[in-house]
Amino acid sequence: MIGRYGLFALVVVLGTAAGLRDAFDRWVATAVLPPVLAESSVEVHDRHGTLMRVFPVENGRIRLALTIDRVDRDFLDMLIAYEDKRFFRHRGVDPIALVRAAMQAVRTGEVRSGGSTLTMQVARLLENSGTGRWPGKLRQIRVALALERRLTKAQILELYLNHAPYGGPLEGLRAGTLAWFGKAPARLNQAEAALMVALPQSPETRRPDRHPKAARAARDRVLARVDAPERDLNAAIPAAMKPMVRLAPHLTDALRQEDPLAPRHDLTLDATLQRHVAALARRSVEGQPRGVSAAIVVADHRSGEVLASVGSPAYEAADGALGFVDMTRAVRSPGSTLKPFIYGLAFDQGLAHPDTLIDDSPVAFGNYAPQNFDGFFRGEVTVREALRLSLNIPPVLLTHELGPARLMASLRQGGATPRVSGKPGLAVALGGVGLTLNDLVQLYAGLAAGGEARGLIWRQEAEPLSRHRFMSRAAAWQVGHILSGVTPPAGTAAGPGQIAYKTGTSYGHRDAWAIGYDGAHVVGVWLGRPDGTSVPGAFGGDLAAPILFETFGRIATARTPLPPPPPETLIVSTSALPKPLQRFRTRDAVFSGDQHAPTVTFPPDGATLRRSGDGIPLKWRSGVLPMTVLVNGAPVLTQLRRRDAILPGLGPGYSRISVIDARGRGAEVEVRLD
Repeated sequence: MIGRYGLFALVVVLGTAAGLRDAFDRWVATAVLPPVLAESSVEVHDRHGTLMRVFPVENGRIRLALTIDRVDRDFLDMLIAYEDKRFFRHRGVDPIALVRAAMQAVRTGEVRSGGSTLTMQVARLLENSGTGRWPGKLRQIRVALALERRLTKAQILELYLNHAPYGGPLEGLRAGTLAWFGKAPARLNQAEAALMVALPQSPETRRPDRHPKAARAARDRVLARVDAPERDLNAAIPAAMKPMVRLAPHLTDALRQEDPLAPRHDLTLDATLQRHVAALARRSVEGQPRGVSAAIVVADHRSGEVLASVGSPAYEAADGALGFVDMTRAVRSPGSTLKPFIYGLAFDQGLAHPDTLIDDSPVAFGNYAPQNFDGFFRGEVTVREALRLSLNIPPVLLTHELGPARLMASLRQGGATPRVSGKPGLAVALGGVGLTLNDLVQLYAGLAAGGEARGLIWRQEAEPLSRHRFMSRAAAWQVGHILSGVTPPAGTAAGPGQIAYKTGTSYGHRDAWAIGYDGAHVVGVWLGRPDGTSVPGAFGGDLAAPILFETFGRIATARTPLPPPPPETLIVSTSALPKPLQRFRTRDAVFSGDQHAPTVTFPPDGATLRRSGDGIPLKWRSGVLPMTVLVNGAPVLTQLRRRDAILPGLGPGYSRISVIDARGRGAEVEVRLD
């Protein structure tokens, strides 16, 4: 009888146990797990894999993705030894640790965290739940058991490494090590690893920058508990949280907007060069008037890859400079930087050669009467000299002959996007068109590449853009050869002929430019105010050119030489040129042969006159009123509506007197005063 009752009792107990087990299994199996694929910060890397920019996730948190294979094995061993030494043996809950925690709770009246396994901590981090009460602890146990059934130990450990808090906005070991030590998790020493183990338990009360004593004590407890050999208890605690890297912020903002779903952007930029160029941009505005900004772009013109891009000296608005405005993409007047392309187009069209003579004398096209920057005129000069001196009249004459529309089309073929309101006029030759710094760098990259246009590339995975010719090899070389003869700024390391460059200053001193290239790289520099107000005294040659040459000095120690001339290049003197190329004349022949052009009747050319206190009489015939009189290239009398005048103030010696009518036709004589 007793045997039968005992057997019955055993069956009941076993059945009850089986039922409890099944109920427990259903309780674990039906647990609703929190999302384990949390959003990570978008990262930007340079051409060598160096981290350049980190974009925060929700609420400004920095959570950098990390895989377990990129963590030092010694750190993992220390973490497990300190936090959960039976991690690889339990199934999410450590009964021994729970019993210890329960006994502590009985003694203290509250739940301690000592019973939590790493898996339970992952459950808490994923749900962002507390640990101080039994319902929360029970939920963590349930989620931990469920996680262990669905994930491997390595996956659970990886979740912890990506979600553990390290103070402030930092989540995950990689964000923590970068912010506190400026290094990757695989490069921690023993003392640094111990601090990273201790911080997640109380990330705010142990923050090294705010509570260094608590941080040090927590670190030392980790070292003591894991019995770390040769532990350095005197190692310094970081005094400040390092700012997360943010290189090329304007460019990275733009590229992320283009592809907002990409978790990572791999760029062609070089992080080291970017730092140097950014520092140079900051230094370039020191001592400048309030609100002056700067922008610099560096590219390899052989591939089109951009190596550095600085949109402003400071990303934040500072000193009125509107630092958030990306001046590499801002549309501005290019000043004289388009002149090389006018000459190149003229070379290709057979209108001129570098040694063609061209007249730098006053001229007017209707109401448009261009002047040289210094107000003087040089008379007949070679095209080579006209470009090196950046004279204004010759390129306007060439543009008049070519047609502004043809120049605009050539700029578009070179990869730029010129902006002009209405029909383009002759003013485009001197900067009357809108272009960006990126546009100009791309144009000059094509010039450096022998007249072959190619697009600029910022992304490593970008498909190489198709190349097409917008200028002949010979014309591109001729332009570059002329520009390489421009004297470098004083004090620069580069010698003559090493860098072909052109400066420019827009109307009203609003923009100062310098664009140049050697045999491998092209650099563009802009200075000015983003709001378009003038900067008195700002000249491209004075402000931008020294920055251009210093940037080249940062790129490489050895200069890549400019290429030799293509075999088809015509290299001869002026006298050896074909007759039509020896001297440039426009269709309108504005300087000669017009029977209705003005003619000076007094004084005769070459005359010697006696100085008089009343001035020198001047008479002429023909010409369309009003008239302009210049002495030695400088305007003296304007808007004259008669055919005679008195020229006061002529000094002793030779003077060149020019008379220009309303249509730009002119005559001149040279006299000597005793």
